[in-house]
Amino acid sequence: MTEDLRTAALESKAWPYEEARKLLKRYPQGKQGAPVLFETGYGPSGLPHIGTFNEVLRTTMVRNAFHALSDTPTRLIAFSDDMDGLRKVPDNVPNGDMLREHLGKPLTQIPDPFGTHSSFAAHNNAILREFLDRYGFDYEFASSTEYYTSGRFDEALKGVLQHFQGIQDVMLPTLRAERRATYSPVLPISPTSGIVLQVPIEVIDAEAGTIAFEDEGQRITQSVLGGKAKLQWKVDWAMRWVALGVDYEMAGKDLIDSVTQSSKIARVLGGRPPEGFNYEMFLDENGEKISKSKGNGLSLDQWLTYGPQESLAFYAYREPKKAKSLHMGVIPRAVDDYWQFRGNYAGQDLKQKLGNPVHHIHDGKLPTGELPVTFGLLLNLVGVMGDASKEQVWGYLANYVPDASAEKYPELDKLIDHALAYGRDFVAPTLKRRAPEGVEVAALERLDAELAALPAEASAEDIQNIVYEIGKTGGFENLRDWFKALYETLLGSEQGPRMGSFIALYGVANSRTLIAEALAR
Repeated sequence: MTEDLRTAALESKAWPYEEARKLLKRYPQGKQGAPVLFETGYGPSGLPHIGTFNEVLRTTMVRNAFHALSDTPTRLIAFSDDMDGLRKVPDNVPNGDMLREHLGKPLTQIPDPFGTHSSFAAHNNAILREFLDRYGFDYEFASSTEYYTSGRFDEALKGVLQHFQGIQDVMLPTLRAERRATYSPVLPISPTSGIVLQVPIEVIDAEAGTIAFEDEGQRITQSVLGGKAKLQWKVDWAMRWVALGVDYEMAGKDLIDSVTQSSKIARVLGGRPPEGFNYEMFLDENGEKISKSKGNGLSLDQWLTYGPQESLAFYAYREPKKAKSLHMGVIPRAVDDYWQFRGNYAGQDLKQKLGNPVHHIHDGKLPTGELPVTFGLLLNLVGVMGDASKEQVWGYLANYVPDASAEKYPELDKLIDHALAYGRDFVAPTLKRRAPEGVEVAALERLDAELAALPAEASAEDIQNIVYEIGKTGGFENLRDWFKALYETLLGSEQGPRMGSFIALYGVANSRTLIAEALAR
């Protein structure tokens, strides 16, 4: 780590560095040989979605930023709350009737509705780990069930019983009257039904970990140790922070109250709450919060079908405290914005580089290579080509890119696959070319004549100048109307690319064919 980089990181306004400085302030002398512990949490009551992935991604960005400021080692735990009782059946999984029979049981004790794993939790945990591994995250997976049943939380659970009233004093004022009457920080697991019980308990022996409660009309005395009980969500979170020594954990804005209450409980337990911040939620295209049980958000596989993983990381990095829509329509812009920032990086000074999203996406180790065309331009190309093959796209690129080949531009080669998939599924069904009207007819005829007279070596800029001049002198109220007419009559969309670049890419002859077809309408 160079001293210049460390100095710049100490002053950078990029949010990962601002977060990392909280940890530097927390441990100004280091952590006495112990690693700084980062944690992310996940409830496997439904299929993982991009929001889950992004929490690990953003936490990793803060972790990397901390490495720029400190030589203190770090760890990242991805914690699955898989001992939680299933409260409702998700809308987006099969065999709902079977799941309904197991409501209330720990997720690791419920059969897998997909029939591929030992439990519902094991199935969802496997998906989570697979997509975290695919991105290459450095993390340790932790299972709530394993931690409870192995006894790893036993001492912390005794602490909860010892501070039972103090925890109640934190939680009860936040609850409605009817909830206060039955609330307990500790949820015993029924020895008969296996359900995680929401019943009042009596602490019999805190040091021994013994409680009493009523189960189906019988008074049961039972240990809370070894997985025979779990804790309510906010108490569980606080206990975990204290038991594991968590130093940093971020959370969604919807959990601000939970962070507040869990922090108070952590202090009651004699611990120190972690640093962190609250990010805004991702919304679907209808402006509704993305939910695991509804399945209304994008899956990681869906995004990676239509855009590279760097584009997803770019979208996650930008403005984490601002609510953002997460749907198919945001992918093309994210791809092109990522490449724009990546292209700017080499020419920036150190301060600008540390504020550039790609610095945090790649931890300052940017891959080599450039993108000679935008993703938007590729989408316009495949849109007019129709049912095109990858080889045909490369053939058109030869009109525009010198020595165009997959070997020279491997990232472009992958982007073509994304463009073909996105064009097939989302662009092609919406294309509708209209007939030109009024002054548009003469303007298109003039464009056709000008293109016919162009020399073979004409550049995209030469073509753009022609397009621009026709728009200025062709009787349009403003240039926007002329460009809109080109997009709607030639491409079949309301928006489009820089036309000089598109015509150079598609070829003058092919572009003149598009004009002829438009005039024939």
